[in-house]
Amino acid sequence: MAKRDNIVVGLDVGTTKVCAVVGEDTKDGLEIIGIGTHPSTGLRKGVVVNIESTVDCIRKAIEDAELMAGCEISKVYAGISGGHIHGFNSHGVIAVKDGEITRTDIERVIEAAQAVAIPPDREVIHVIPQEYIIDDQGGIHEPLGMSGVRLEVKVHIVTAAVTSAQNIVKCANKAGLDVADIVLQQIASSEAVLTQDERDLGVALIDIGGGTTDIAIFHGGTIKYTTVISLGGNQVTNDIAVGLRTPTTGAEKIKKQFGCAIADMADDTETFEVNPVGGHRQRMVSRRLLAEIIEPRMEEIFEIIKREILKSGYDRFISSGLVLTGGTSSMDGMVELAEQVFGLPVRRGTPEDITGLVDVVQNPMYSTAVGLVRYGVKHSTETRFGRDTNNMFSKIVYRMKGWVKEFFG
Repeated sequence: MAKRDNIVVGLDVGTTKVCAVVGEDTKDGLEIIGIGTHPSTGLRKGVVVNIESTVDCIRKAIEDAELMAGCEISKVYAGISGGHIHGFNSHGVIAVKDGEITRTDIERVIEAAQAVAIPPDREVIHVIPQEYIIDDQGGIHEPLGMSGVRLEVKVHIVTAAVTSAQNIVKCANKAGLDVADIVLQQIASSEAVLTQDERDLGVALIDIGGGTTDIAIFHGGTIKYTTVISLGGNQVTNDIAVGLRTPTTGAEKIKKQFGCAIADMADDTETFEVNPVGGHRQRMVSRRLLAEIIEPRMEEIFEIIKREILKSGYDRFISSGLVLTGGTSSMDGMVELAEQVFGLPVRRGTPEDITGLVDVVQNPMYSTAVGLVRYGVKHSTETRFGRDTNNMFSKIVYRMKGWVKEFFG
């Protein structure tokens, strides 16, 4: 396959799926040219628990994306989530040397804001400037070239457990990939689904995945708060499996096909077959009964999210309401239930302003992967995490084994 330098690849390594999206920055905007997904078996609640399984899932997703895009993938922007993520705000101040703010001054003041005690088992993955203040004049987003004697900055710092971040990089490396950067999943999702008006007015982004729910609050055009809750769609799936006495794989299919988050919205006359555990006879179950299992769990998750937003202190700033995204948010009744719990306008967020494979990726489950591509286009930097040549060799060996298996069975 041809190697193309102008492509950007987002790799969303999630609890329920691994997704690779290939994008190209064109004059008409971001064009999605390839996508590959594979069920994820090596993660729990957003954290790698089995490296070999995760590597295998990444390889398969990447191969599908390469086949569709018709190009070789060597570098990715990888998403990170999990209960170990911690975000906090910080503040830095410096004196401006020559009366005019230079790029060096901006770097110095951000370094000053980063000068906080961080435990050795954690690493900084994002330092996001919120606003600059020059001689007590705030609300400045680009201070370069302005005059002043005192420069301050307010930043949002996101840290992650060193081991969790390293394991994601290690898995990508073993799959033969360089990691250009690790990106917090809700920051990536925000790139795909939020409008600038929502960021300015104030919005809470709720990304509900399989193992985690990622929360980000924006106001005044910048990010103010981030957190991750170790709850998601898998809890709903487990409830269905227990309530209907069916295997987890069957419960997941039932949830996706018939799931509804509000019992009153489900039709009592609509029924579906359930395969019970232990080889017992199939039985028919109404969609309303299924919704009665799902509603309490989703209500509980939304109540926990509401408490997190109140705890952040930014609840009064989210004037434009909430945006739900992530695979679980596509379930019927989710928007209506969220509106009941939060008492705010709620919409479902899907990737916008893209061309190419729009019909495929315009789905909440692809928000993070598409957002990673958009983030990569905006922040195209040198590769942060390298790869040794042994990993390239392992990728070649893996593909040769695949060919042998294909031809000789």
